[in-house]
Amino acid sequence: MPRGDGRLSHDLLPAEKGPQDACGVFGVWAPGEEVAKLTYFGLYALQHRGQESAGIAVSNGSQILVFKDMGLVSQVFDETSLGSLRGHIAVGHARYSTTGASVWENAQPTFRATGHGSIALGHNGNLVNTVELAGLVAEQSSENGSRATRVAATNDTDLVTALLAGQTDEDGTPLTVEQAAPVVLPLVRGAFSFVFMDEHTLYAARDAQGVRPLVLGRLERGWVVASETSALDIVGASFIREVEPGEMIAIDEDGLRSTRFAEAKPKGCVFEYVYLARPDTDIAGRNVYLSRVEMGRKLAAEAPAPDADLVIATPESGTPAAIGYAEASGIPYGSGLVKNSYVGRTFIQPSQTIRQLGIRLKLNPLKEVISGKRLVVVDDSIVRGNTQRALVRMLREAGAAEVHVRISSPPIKWPCFFGIDFANRAELIANGLTVEEIGKSLGADSLAYISIDGMTDATTIPKSQLCRACFDGEYPMPLPDPELLGKHLREPQAAPGAEAGNGHSTEQPSVPDVDGVGTLTAGVGGTDALRRP
Repeated sequence: MPRGDGRLSHDLLPAEKGPQDACGVFGVWAPGEEVAKLTYFGLYALQHRGQESAGIAVSNGSQILVFKDMGLVSQVFDETSLGSLRGHIAVGHARYSTTGASVWENAQPTFRATGHGSIALGHNGNLVNTVELAGLVAEQSSENGSRATRVAATNDTDLVTALLAGQTDEDGTPLTVEQAAPVVLPLVRGAFSFVFMDEHTLYAARDAQGVRPLVLGRLERGWVVASETSALDIVGASFIREVEPGEMIAIDEDGLRSTRFAEAKPKGCVFEYVYLARPDTDIAGRNVYLSRVEMGRKLAAEAPAPDADLVIATPESGTPAAIGYAEASGIPYGSGLVKNSYVGRTFIQPSQTIRQLGIRLKLNPLKEVISGKRLVVVDDSIVRGNTQRALVRMLREAGAAEVHVRISSPPIKWPCFFGIDFANRAELIANGLTVEEIGKSLGADSLAYISIDGMTDATTIPKSQLCRACFDGEYPMPLPDPELLGKHLREPQAAPGAEAGNGHSTEQPSVPDVDGVGTLTAGVGGTDALRRP
């Protein structure tokens, strides 16, 4: 899937899918401002985090209106739709599906009626106790007679929205969203950065581990919350601080309030620094671009290529690390690959002839620069290896004398259950192959990865405060049985053997849940992902 910020490293082959981002969330409370347009531009800055669907919810103080559709932010919204979203509070979302199929019903923000009005919610991350939450929703529905479970959505986000909307006290009196949140949020396990609202108040909450980023910003006449600081910059908001792990904030006409629903146990996702976040974003006080350059420097020290003539990057996400590698090694940095700047999300499937050309649709080698040279090619990560294999072949065809591949993250060996949709474990090239074997598979003269310590040191964040599970298998929280995990866990049915778009086969039969929504186990490679060494 093409990436909205032009980073191409994992989108060079027409049918190849690399690590897909979680989602982007944005919220604004700003009376007197065009909050829908602020949200639109905030989502535009977060487009790289999700390109499947986009949505904005706006409250005018008496009702919430939601507009969402499939596609990029620029495809979903225009002047007319944004002009119809009038109010002083808005919540926006750009989605890449990590739980629930990529369909309109699962686009966000999710919406529910409450006993006091309504709620709209956007979620970045992925939950690991979805089955448990579905049971709570069903129980809540049977107790208060609501229709809370009778919706078409099959994502984990809708379950949280339903729980927040349907809470009551002992007498059966509906709780407000602000009253319900301290009850519901401690029950939610996994990675979540929530931005939600009722008719009068904007809320933001972050899981106790702070796996996904979430920041707070100040406008001249209001407040903003967003997944990344780059979204604050685009709307002219000044960065105030991060929303703390385990914290919920509420913003309304009375100002900003902060409460804590869980003890902070920071485990920020290190892959945000490697690849996911924009380079102009700061996370936990550390700039992402500087982290990537430093990863390149450390990679050069750990895996030198002393006889090489030129360092080049796989555009675009490999560029900062390649610059760092060149600086530390003394090998000149050059542009060996030219990308087509106008390749965006295309709905036209390439013909067989075009498909055979592979990455040339998006990259072309500078033969005059490459010919006869011993190259160091720096990339941020390898998932399946198909992209790098095609790239090495293309560079050799362009006359490269040697191709030495250097990767600014360690081998990816484990699945992510917290919001990154990697291939399943059976498809990860580093699962079961040595580095030397991977290098031979790619056709490279040599291959080397940065160490885990080198990568984490480059972030300047203590290693103990970073989630590195996709690299070392050490998950930041207990996980349920593997059959209770999976992107299509709550899909009612799927065609036998059909690929669901995330590398998971959906051959497993649907099992009715207590809430009437079918459950599917994780796909091929998923059921044994936690049991295998």
